[in-house]
Amino acid sequence: MTEAAIEKENKQIARQYKKLLSISYRSLSEDDKKQIRKAFDTAVEAHKGQRRKSGEAYIFHPINVAKIVASEIGLDATSITAALLHDVVEDTKYNLDDIEEMFGKTVARIVDGLTKISSLKKDKDVSLQAENFRKMLLTLNDDIRVIIIKIADRLHNMQTMAAMRKDKQEKISSETLYIYAPLAHRIGLYNIKTELEDLSLKYTEPEIFNNIYTKIRESKEEQDAYIKEFSRVIEDSLNKEDLKYDIKGRTKSIYSIHRKMEAQNVDFEEVYDKFAIRIIYDSDQENEKFLAWKIYSIVTDNFRPNPTRLRDWISSPKSTGYEALHITVMGPKGRWVEVQIRSNRMNEIAEKGYAAHYKYKQGNVQEERGIEEWLNRLQEALENPDANAVDFVEQFKLNLYSKEIFIFTPQGDLKSLPKGATPLDFAFSIHTEVGLKTRGAKVNNKLVPLSHQLKSGDQVEIITSDNAKPNVNWLDYATTARARAKIKTSLKDEKREIAEEGKAILTRKLRAQKIPFNEKTINELVVHFNLKTSLDLFYRVGIGKIDNKLLKDFASSRSNALVSYIKRKIRKPVIAEDIDKDEITSKYDQLVFGRDEDETLEYKLANCCNPIPGDQVFGFVTVNDGIKVHKKNCPNALQLQSNYAYRIIPAKWIDSSQQDFKAVVSLKGIDNLGLVSEVTKEISSNLNVNMQKVNFESVDGVFSGQITLRVKNNAILTRVINRLKKINGIDKVSRE
Repeated sequence: MTEAAIEKENKQIARQYKKLLSISYRSLSEDDKKQIRKAFDTAVEAHKGQRRKSGEAYIFHPINVAKIVASEIGLDATSITAALLHDVVEDTKYNLDDIEEMFGKTVARIVDGLTKISSLKKDKDVSLQAENFRKMLLTLNDDIRVIIIKIADRLHNMQTMAAMRKDKQEKISSETLYIYAPLAHRIGLYNIKTELEDLSLKYTEPEIFNNIYTKIRESKEEQDAYIKEFSRVIEDSLNKEDLKYDIKGRTKSIYSIHRKMEAQNVDFEEVYDKFAIRIIYDSDQENEKFLAWKIYSIVTDNFRPNPTRLRDWISSPKSTGYEALHITVMGPKGRWVEVQIRSNRMNEIAEKGYAAHYKYKQGNVQEERGIEEWLNRLQEALENPDANAVDFVEQFKLNLYSKEIFIFTPQGDLKSLPKGATPLDFAFSIHTEVGLKTRGAKVNNKLVPLSHQLKSGDQVEIITSDNAKPNVNWLDYATTARARAKIKTSLKDEKREIAEEGKAILTRKLRAQKIPFNEKTINELVVHFNLKTSLDLFYRVGIGKIDNKLLKDFASSRSNALVSYIKRKIRKPVIAEDIDKDEITSKYDQLVFGRDEDETLEYKLANCCNPIPGDQVFGFVTVNDGIKVHKKNCPNALQLQSNYAYRIIPAKWIDSSQQDFKAVVSLKGIDNLGLVSEVTKEISSNLNVNMQKVNFESVDGVFSGQITLRVKNNAILTRVINRLKKINGIDKVSRE
């Protein structure tokens, strides 16, 4: 770089530092500013000469992470300091002792936590990665700022990922959707969660992202005019009440629109609440609730509300602390509009999440109770020694994103549970002992099965008994991580006790058969009964599933047991002569693999998404089943790309002339005479596509059905769908 370029860059760095101080959400004391300046100087010196993939000086990354922490999340000076130093221990000559000596124990602890998390991405083995993720979450109870700064770090990495390789972009984006966006959501950082989701979609499914982005941009002018017209009506009524307020219109995020399109199986134009109006009003805390309902009354006086779409998070805030009234009303021109009503305080908590609680806490611990309860529940799940790390990550993610319901105890206390929770989940949320001794449950004074799904407003009473204990069916009824972990632990403890008895019984029975009780015999028994472990063997003997007769059968076939064991372990390798060359040509020349698209490999099509030529696909190397080919938008794609990125192989269809593929098409419409005949004629005669299976039904004048087709490629399937949409009476046609 020239001297002029270096000088220009240094001025830019200095400007960024000044901006960092000016945009901080919290007021900074002189001591705070001195500490931040010291951290800034340390980071500049430590990262001197380092550059990012884009070519810019590395120091811009920690500065931008600190800006997100200071402004968008609103954390304190300690957090801003740690954000500036978050890569110093990992990437430079400084160590943790240096940081502690210069900035104190708290900053050093946060930087240490951030350094440990960064090692997560280096583990290829998914179980190790999941275990590291569990360890990472343990830092929540140590200092939640570790996770929050890590989310800010991930946000800036996502914002500046354009210079990376495509496979890296997909891996990081999948991990972001899988772990970091749900974490941001749970901590209450909704703006950051939304941006992480949109950026992830931009790199995982660029065509879908660009398509929705273009449509939003094209309709922006008309949308702004609509929001103005809607707001004018509300403003006139609010002004008469002398209320101080702000009305803002906002478009729903690209990712949330995409999810609605997929969930409801509709086009962009059919998503009915693509934008929302936010009314933010001034109020002291004493009158907040009264004014919220007053504004609600004004809005519904002007526009008819949808009674099923009222969300009252003022009376019962979300466990993240989020408070607001959400209503959906019928606006001008017959369009649904979501209206969000928040005070300035509620709006700050919605924007800043965890940090804003401190500003408004004023000695009242109620504000923090939701997050503290969540952290305590999380800590229990994390410290369960029997929990499988991969299962834990899956369950944790589900619980992060799940919507909440509110349940009353018999005494009238309110409990928050994830949507889909059952009485068992409720029982374990009260206390572990209550859960383990559950015999039955009453919901609203009526006996219900333990699998009953609870709804907001239910009052639940748990019936307990000292003789009751968990059984394996409970795992089908429980949905929360806490309940499932406790049930699994209890079942394992019970299994161990029975296994101890079984071991003693087996010893006696083998002695009667004159067979020695040793490790070799146990291994033979495990193989003979097709079990996984000796614990399974002892347990089955203990409960009587493996009885005298079965053990006698084992004794008589024992001489052959070793041979059969070897046969099971050593499979005959496939040799080239066994493979039909024509079969290879017809089956495997459809796809090419690798970045250079020059490898032809054996593969199987994944049953979960049934890809066909023309679909965007990728290869996944399984442990026992070779390469499985999945569609890019397969329901399992996100998990595979996030957890097993090292097993992903780029893949592309190059020729579809040899073979046809299965595709299932769903249809829905208004039933009329001859409609089925018209549909089948269009497919078989006009489009020359073979139908493998046809299933139609008509209920109260509404026709629905599924057709399984054999098609050569995606282009033919698209043509079939477009032609079927034009048939009179057909409302929706989509691919399963």
